[in-house]
Amino acid sequence: MMVANRRNFIFRVSIVINIAVLFYAALHLSGNNPPGVEWVQITSDGSERSAELRYSTKEESIVRNETETRTVESGVRIVEELTSQITPSTMPSTNKTTSSTASIAEVESKIAKWQDTASEAELTNETLDIVDENAVSDTTLSRLRSLLACNDKDFRPEYLQRGEYWVLKNYVRADHGDLQCHETITYTTHAGFEFLDNVQPLVERWLAPVSLAIHAPGADMTAAVNSIRYLRDCLGNELIRQYVTFHIFFSNKHIPAKIPDPNKFLATPYNCTLSPPYTNVNVSNTYMKQKSLLYPVNVARNVARDSALTHFILPSDIELYPSPNLAPRFLNMIARNAKPLNTSTNPRVFPISLFEVATNIQVPSTKTELQAMLAKKTAIPFHKYVCPYCHNIPQGEQWMNASETSQMDVFHIGKRRGKFVHWEPIFIGTHQDPHYDERLSWEGKKDKMTQGYILCVKDYDFMILNNAFLIHKPGIKRYVKDAKRDFLTSKQGSFVKNVIMPELKKLFGTKSGCAL
Repeated sequence: MMVANRRNFIFRVSIVINIAVLFYAALHLSGNNPPGVEWVQITSDGSERSAELRYSTKEESIVRNETETRTVESGVRIVEELTSQITPSTMPSTNKTTSSTASIAEVESKIAKWQDTASEAELTNETLDIVDENAVSDTTLSRLRSLLACNDKDFRPEYLQRGEYWVLKNYVRADHGDLQCHETITYTTHAGFEFLDNVQPLVERWLAPVSLAIHAPGADMTAAVNSIRYLRDCLGNELIRQYVTFHIFFSNKHIPAKIPDPNKFLATPYNCTLSPPYTNVNVSNTYMKQKSLLYPVNVARNVARDSALTHFILPSDIELYPSPNLAPRFLNMIARNAKPLNTSTNPRVFPISLFEVATNIQVPSTKTELQAMLAKKTAIPFHKYVCPYCHNIPQGEQWMNASETSQMDVFHIGKRRGKFVHWEPIFIGTHQDPHYDERLSWEGKKDKMTQGYILCVKDYDFMILNNAFLIHKPGIKRYVKDAKRDFLTSKQGSFVKNVIMPELKKLFGTKSGCAL
């Protein structure tokens, strides 16, 4: 046993020594290039690699070489130190070890510490060279993999229970297949089948994975399935097949009479001569309305986000269309890891500015286009005439006046307190962020306020993005009195105040300036 342990340990240390020697040799070989020039491996077509000369400044070369030299030399010194400490007394031949020599655990700890230090030096001292902000390069992906250190998730269909709801997770899966958690962002959203006309314009602007939870109780299941089939088969492109994963959920009191098998219905093309099942819907004829069911908006939100395969997620509403190239620009910003990303120690999310445009107006694709529309009043801040304080973003005026830039950055760090204490931001976050309270309905309003309170108490930084925005489906909303909904709003407000708020205070505590 002692001999095997010793042999295993020497083998591991020899690997470290070989790696250090290779690094050192590579460093000196790279010194044969002319000053200011370095060889870089680039991806030419996604599969083959070719070498290319890239010119850098003299100062960049000096800093990089000094950093690499210090890192390798420190590794060599540590390996030399460790090998000098390896004596028979370091092997676990007895229950005691000599205090003057290093134990195996101590040596392994030093190796791990050096590896962590080298990795950290690589992330903080090397400049990330991004050629195209609208694409995610191998260099960016490599940096994201190191920075995020996230875990990949399974992408298989499941039948799950969530309180009183059955969830058909990954009911119809996107063709993108398995994803690595760091490689993109997932737009997580929800709907009844009558809102699925928004899927195409959303995906055409997002061009990244979408996790969509559809509420389909009772007979609404048939319309939901036919809508999915139409979206995948009849729109003349592969974007929805490629990017959108559909989940179905319903209450255990309203299980559909028949649940079609996706493996069977996906094998038969839909009859595209028929009208889309989600258009010209008489909402009063849906199963949900006939049974007077409330829309479980927060169940839907949580189902969609929990099913997302990626580390970063954008939980949003299906009628909100993102600015193009938002996903790759955001990932490149994260990979650059510049200030304030590499200095802030608080938990953080990345709010996106929201706007509405008039009916029959083309949705803007750039911030510059949006600014021109704001000046003409064909675009307005989101819910300006419904609930302006709900989406009144910190430094919103300054954001609208600031010129568009070539890359995405943090425009301002806000907090959910003061005049923004009732702010309901929509943001890019992660699976670590608080969930939405599933006891709240859409009809009762203020369904995201409880999550906002938790974010405030936990002292989240709201890192507002400079060029990113979401545009609601064309048509400016105005407040319309609805006695039935006003009653539900009052009822849900009392429940939040008397039941949920005391729970949140016990679970998360209180913080000055934080309120629902």
